[in-house]
Amino acid sequence: MSATIRSTEAGSALPVTTNEPGVTHTTVRELIRYRELLFFLTWRDVTIRYKQTLLGATWAVLQPLFTMIVFTVFFGRLAGIPSDGIPYPLFSYAALLPWTYFSTATLAAGNSLVNNTDLITKVYFPRMIIPASTVVSGLVDFAIASVLMIALLVYYDVPPDPELLVWPLAIGLVVVLALGAGMFLSALNVAYRDVKHALPFAFQILLFLTPIIYPTTLVPERYRFLTALNPLTGIIETCRAALLPAHAVDWSLFGTSALVTALVFVAGALYFRSREQTFADIV
Repeated sequence: MSATIRSTEAGSALPVTTNEPGVTHTTVRELIRYRELLFFLTWRDVTIRYKQTLLGATWAVLQPLFTMIVFTVFFGRLAGIPSDGIPYPLFSYAALLPWTYFSTATLAAGNSLVNNTDLITKVYFPRMIIPASTVVSGLVDFAIASVLMIALLVYYDVPPDPELLVWPLAIGLVVVLALGAGMFLSALNVAYRDVKHALPFAFQILLFLTPIIYPTTLVPERYRFLTALNPLTGIIETCRAALLPAHAVDWSLFGTSALVTALVFVAGALYFRSREQTFADIV
């Protein structure tokens, strides 16, 4: 049996086979085939996020903005945490921009399967599209929040630097990391609903284990290899170096983050695909 889900574009349709036992694992060709469904679900996530909200897309800027203000007042001024000679608002916001995207996208991806029970149990399509759509939709908020980063660079008279070309690479890496972690957590969340309650707490801890409030130079030399195992460390430090001329890109740290990100993505994809056939039965 087969059913059809139509996209928002006139005249286009996506063939979707009803869910039956023995469905094979998703292939890359299937993901490409269902790219219109990925776009449709991404657009759905974006519209639902701001439906019936007073401020709409402004919320994408308010969260990192107010977090930056709190960090600047309490950690930059009162606690006197160093920022490597960079104005603390710039220092913190350059890190909060990728961090906010990663945490929001990964949390949404982790809950995406259990939030789409009706869709999963009725029809078959590559399940990876569901967490992928939440990760991609988060890029809309990221783009909006980036406008404030540009405004801060202009306000503090920070000129563009050739290392700015590295910034898209760092952002691409955080997207891959969010997708890998999101796939793993979404599959785990289907089997163990405790994951939904543990994730916010885990991300609060991860916030302090990542050099957002403080620079990596504040970490004792003998412990820096541990911070490098956190892939967000190299990503955030690279984002700072790309946006702020006072920083230089640490390629060894960035390479370590790229390697760990690749491992997270592969592990997340393998675990997701190993559990994919059971989603409709236990979600």
